[in-house]
Amino acid sequence: MKLNEKQMLDFAKRLGKKLQAGDIIVLTGELGAGKTTFTKGLGLGLDIHQMIKSPTYTIVREYEGRLPLYHMDVYRIGDDPDSIDLDDYLFGNGVTVIEWGNLLAQDLPSEYLEIVFDYLVDEREVTLVAHGHRYDTYLD
Repeated sequence: MKLNEKQMLDFAKRLGKKLQAGDIIVLTGELGAGKTTFTKGLGLGLDIHQMIKSPTYTIVREYEGRLPLYHMDVYRIGDDPDSIDLDDYLFGNGVTVIEWGNLLAQDLPSEYLEIVFDYLVDEREVTLVAHGHRYDTYLD
């Protein structure tokens, strides 16, 4: 689907309202493609009222809402996933959003929702890919 910024925030908010504890979202796309903006929308759907910022330099940011949100950027640790304790987040009681999660490849669980962003001039092309049956329901 092709979305402008407002449409992307609205779509992410609707998705955030559906998310459940233990859900894992992997965001894939180039710099500036909309990964953090999308996460802001997810946060709204999770009733998070804090400002969501990029976790690029902190690696992980945690937010409290209807469910905890663990927002990660693994670009800088791509080849050393053991530098953070991923299991605490991946198998915790919140929703884990991983920017550049494709860099973790074999360290990801077998089931997660991947969201791929392609930058277009005034909009983003957003593609949802379910990895595992648990995430098929989010494709509707």
